[in-house]
Parts: sequence; C-alpha cells; structure tokens
Amino acid sequence: MASNKTLDRRVMRLFDGYVHGQISRREFLDGAAKITASATAAAAILASLSPDYSLAQQVDPNDKSISTSYKKYPSPKGAGVMNGYYARPAVIQHKLPAVVVIHENRGLNPYIEDVARRLAVAGFIAFAPDALTPLGGYPGNDDDGRAMQAKRDSAEMTEDFAAAVDFVGSHPDCSGKVGCVGFCFGGSMSLRLAVQIPTLAAAVSYYGGHPAPADANTINAPLMLHHGELDERVNASWPDFEKGLEAADKNYVRFLYAGANHGFHNDTTPRFDEEAASLSWQRTTEFFAEHLSS
Repeated sequence: MASNKTLDRRVMRLFDGYVHGQISRREFLDGAAKITASATAAAAILASLSPDYSLAQQVDPNDKSISTSYKKYPSPKGAGVMNGYYARPAVIQHKLPAVVVIHENRGLNPYIEDVARRLAVAGFIAFAPDALTPLGGYPGNDDDGRAMQAKRDSAEMTEDFAAAVDFVGSHPDCSGKVGCVGFCFGGSMSLRLAVQIPTLAAAVSYYGGHPAPADANTINAPLMLHHGELDERVNASWPDFEKGLEAADKNYVRFLYAGANHGFHNDTTPRFDEEAASLSWQRTTEFFAEHLSS
C-alpha cells in the first residue's frame, strides 16, 4: 500500500490539473476517490484545498498607513477599458516606483489584493489589474473565475497587462520605474511582459510557466524566479529556459524551495508554505528595492 506521502502527492497532482483546467471537477473527484477509496473523502479533500479568502488579510484593507482604490485604465490593443486595484503608502513625500501585481488564472481575488497592500506597506505603489474586467470582473469565487478567464483571448490579456505597466508608470505618484510580480498564470505573464516590454525595470515570477528559450534574447529586465520543489509541471520547463537565459547572458536569480508545492505563497490554501512564502517575499521586496529605486 502506498504511503500517505505518496497519496498526498498523487492527490496534489490531480488538484494541480483541476485548477489549471487540465481535468474537470468530476475527474478530480473520481481520481481522488480512487486514491482514498472514498468519494466522501475526495469531496472533503477538494473542499480543504479550496481557498479560504477570510485568511487573505495580512494587511487590513482599512490600514491607515496605506491608501487603496480601484482605477480604470485604457488598453487600446487589448480589451478596451480595464479595472485594477491601486495601493500606495498613505503619505507620499516623493514619487515612488511601482509594481504591477498579476493574478492567477481566476481574476483579481482577495489574496491578490492583499499582495498589493503588502507592497504598499513596503513602500511601493502597487497596481493589480483584473483580466476579467471585460466579462464583468472577478465573480467572487474561483471556480467561476477560472471558467471566465479561460474565455479570454491570451494575446488580448497580455496587452491588458502591458497597458497596466504603461498606466501606472505614467501616474503622477510614480517615479516611472515599474516592475511586475505574478503568481501561477501571473508568474508566466510576468515573464511574458519582460520579453515584450524593453523598459520594464524588474520582473518576479512565482511558479509561472516559462517562455521559449529563444525569447530570453529580448529580455532587458532583471528576473527573479521562485519555484516549489514539488511543482513538477512548472519545473519541467525550467532547464531549457535557463539555458536560454545563460546563452543570452541575462541577469536572473532562481530559488527552489524544498518541500514546497505549486502555490506555496498563497496563504489562503493548504498548499501555503509559511517558511517559503516569507523568505521568497523578503527576497522579492529586496529585489524590487534594488532595481526600482535606483
């Protein structure tokens, strides 16, 4: 009989496939039931792995040290008028660098808004666009959010996020230095923006899919990549992309977190790894301080 650790890994692989649209909810439940020998246990596992956004409150939305609002911005090459969550220190004595925060494959959820507030507390302007704006915005739950985002054209979404970089970079509060950070889909998009935008000042990817190795040639921004040791799907394409970065002599740093799963930074799910999340976030804010403040 397989060990509990082996069973957990198998269930986590199924869950990864489910949340990334590779299998349906029914296929996850059927597969998990085979592993646990119980349909009831499979349903309980799915419920336990789903996010609890009441936990996404590292920074209170009403924290007096920061100012938050929703702002609309134009995306002429994308889907038109977009919406995003804007957070900055409450008191600004001089113009500040900005970070575009890119959500997972389910829209602008409370966890991503909290990440934006964390950046504001750290002294940055943060702007988190909602790719679901053309479809009515984040619907309030991740299952519907994933289904909605799957309907969006990927090229249009790229233009929407690129337009967010332009928007926040030209905002009166901003120094003009803009970086980006993304998680899962957002991690992949963060790297895509580094390929596409030559003036991007820094890009951080959390467990995002990697561009083609040849795309490394057009990257100017310094990169930071965070990967979980157990994230087999994403990690499989890293060696080839790393070869591309090395061949193009690019500025990058990559960290692999022992025992961490895909999604380890998201503190609203059981995949959260407090040690990996804390260390990676410290590295991320220091990286932005280095590359956006000069």
